[in-house]
Amino acid sequence: MDSLLSFSSVSKVYGDGGPGAVRALDDVTVAVPRGGFTAVMGPSGSGKSTFMNVAAGLDDVTAGEVHVAGHPLHRLDDRARTLLRREQVGFVFQSFNLVPTLDVRENVLLPFELAGRRLRTDEHAWVEHLLEVLGLGDRVAHRPGELSGGQQQRVAIARALAPRPAVVLADEPTGNLDTRSSREVLGLLRTAAREYGQTIVMVSHDPVAASYADRVLVLADGRLVGDHDAMTPQQIAELLIGFEVGAA
Repeated sequence: MDSLLSFSSVSKVYGDGGPGAVRALDDVTVAVPRGGFTAVMGPSGSGKSTFMNVAAGLDDVTAGEVHVAGHPLHRLDDRARTLLRREQVGFVFQSFNLVPTLDVRENVLLPFELAGRRLRTDEHAWVEHLLEVLGLGDRVAHRPGELSGGQQQRVAIARALAPRPAVVLADEPTGNLDTRSSREVLGLLRTAAREYGQTIVMVSHDPVAASYADRVLVLADGRLVGDHDAMTPQQIAELLIGFEVGAA
């Protein structure tokens, strides 16, 4: 399997190993294939956020190996990780994280500005295509404060996809959106995976959001306890309730 992100026996412990130590990830092994849309779910405190932080190289692993786009993330120093994130990883957050003083086009082009390079002709065409497909073609001169929440999240998705990263990490991307905007954003992420071959890993607590993915991983107490193909919202909800009841 051609995996873009892989964990091999990954554990992450916060603390010095004493009684107060927290084992946020516990011997997790999983591979995310190229072009897949994977949802990561679990009860509160299950390790979802730590999974995302480790995948992005924001947290060191206590044990195990993490590979992103063929790079051994667990062996890289801070500078190398920063470069890897800039070149290979796109991010979509619940809070949009747009620069308020920049307009739509400038926000989307920000990854290129931060990398200090000009767009090639094909990259320019790709950005223009994204702006049109995401319904932002007539909003390129608007600043974030002039856009709805759904439009702002679409800008964030365009920014994440613009550099064609190896993987996009989406952390509760619909958490601040209404139902209609959530469906639009999730549909766009699914399209990015299916039509553009973009690899997407999304952390979510919402069964409806996770139902848009073609794979659902379930964490509980830091361990990977479920790995499922696409599921309905009801199936996902019942699965999570089962784990929460079991943990009670």
